[in-house]
Amino acid sequence: MVFENSKLLLRLLWQPASAMSGILDRGSLLFASLAVLAVSLLFGSTVRPPVLQVPVVVTQPGAEPGEAPLRVVQVRPQWSFSFYTPLLVLAAIYVPGTLLAANLAGRLGGLGMVFHRDYSPLLTCASMAWAAAEIPVVLAGWVAPFPVLGAVALLALVYFAVLMFFAVRTVFGVENGVAVAAVCLSSIPVVAAAVLWAPLRFLFGWLASPFFLFYAFYYLRGEFASVGAGLRSRQNFRRMLEASAINPHDAEAQYQLGLIYQQRRSTAEAIQRFQNAVAIDPSETDAHFQLGRIAREQGRLTDALAHFQTVVDQDEKFSLSEILRELGAVYLANRQFKEARDELSVYVERRPYDTEGLFYYGQALQGLGDGGAAREMYARAVESARTAPRYRRRYIAKWSRLAQKQLGKLGRSGQANTTEKRL
Repeated sequence: MVFENSKLLLRLLWQPASAMSGILDRGSLLFASLAVLAVSLLFGSTVRPPVLQVPVVVTQPGAEPGEAPLRVVQVRPQWSFSFYTPLLVLAAIYVPGTLLAANLAGRLGGLGMVFHRDYSPLLTCASMAWAAAEIPVVLAGWVAPFPVLGAVALLALVYFAVLMFFAVRTVFGVENGVAVAAVCLSSIPVVAAAVLWAPLRFLFGWLASPFFLFYAFYYLRGEFASVGAGLRSRQNFRRMLEASAINPHDAEAQYQLGLIYQQRRSTAEAIQRFQNAVAIDPSETDAHFQLGRIAREQGRLTDALAHFQTVVDQDEKFSLSEILRELGAVYLANRQFKEARDELSVYVERRPYDTEGLFYYGQALQGLGDGGAAREMYARAVESARTAPRYRRRYIAKWSRLAQKQLGKLGRSGQANTTEKRL
């Protein structure tokens, strides 16, 4: 375990996305916590602030005011935190703040449920990220002068934010914009803690006292035992799938592993798993569908069309007919507006309140020059998003905004055409 986690820690320095996924699979919260403590101890023992020349007034008995001589004294400032402070700040302030920020930005669900499920995975990733970012600072502390060390420390903080971007995206499976917003908002509680550092330092010192830790563990050992439950459940589930995937005839296990990697934004690993599922069972419709979606997102339209056509041949109503919407989107991207209209018209007839499908249908009609029908589809897309259940709105808000934008363009175009006719 130590060797494997050490490799994951070092891999964060050059393959952060892959390393974060590996931490969720094989990482240890205990190792991550000890890594933060070790780096903090090394930082305190190797990094020393510069010696300051402080003038001191030497008073002598019977001396007149203003005649007291000055003496220069060398003073070395001491760090105002202990080696366990970074771990306490991560566990008690930064990670809960990041959880709250990600939940606000991505609307992940109830805060209690998200905390129970994702606190330990995020704390493990954040601790490993902090330890990895501080390694260059400790190394620079041995050889670099203090001004250079300050620049390295600033770059380490920036890189820690980059690592947290990958951590948030991997743990929660959110889009890049949501991950950036969560990392930016997570700095707010840290800044507040810095402002209130004096009382917090006293509180952390009290919390770290042996007597408090003993009684806290005695009365709350059940709660402490459940801290790592979220990470353990993820790892146990993946181990079970990996064991199932040993069976060369089990396409479903490969498909489920692909979904895990897809949720983590580990696209290369997801593609490999879906391809394994298709190789085992060519009729694995779900794997073809996901391969088609990934290919469309990556701009590989020929591959996407091939996978989606396979799904249509196997089941035209697959995933509540969403296959027709995806197929229409591929035709749109390829500027085959007539084919897109034919697929999307059937889809909209079957699912008349799907915001994304209505927007795509409007795009196809607009591409064919039917501005009036396109305007109607855009208006229906906006209305469907407005009347959708609250839990669905964060998923369809993008298509509502795009539809409103297209309505504005069509409106300006219509006004321009009317003006030209009058002239």
